[in-house]
Amino acid sequence: MPDILIRDLDSDTLKRLKLRAKQHGRSLQGELKTLIERAARVGRHEVAAMLDGWEKRFGGRKFSGSAGMVREDRRR
Repeated sequence: MPDILIRDLDSDTLKRLKLRAKQHGRSLQGELKTLIERAARVGRHEVAAMLDGWEKRFGGRKFSGSAGMVREDRRR
């Protein structure tokens, strides 16, 4: 697996990252790997396109709410 080297990181940033890693019970490397993997996932434009597709697919349809069914079920 490829490695990444980050140079000239601000010392305050490094302190915050180490604290964040500790809070999540991970090593600094594990925390950075998680952050980078999350950042590389689906971007804002892809999500917007997906939502547009759902709107085209389901637009104009009426959906009933489930609150009434949940209330009825709780009364049993």
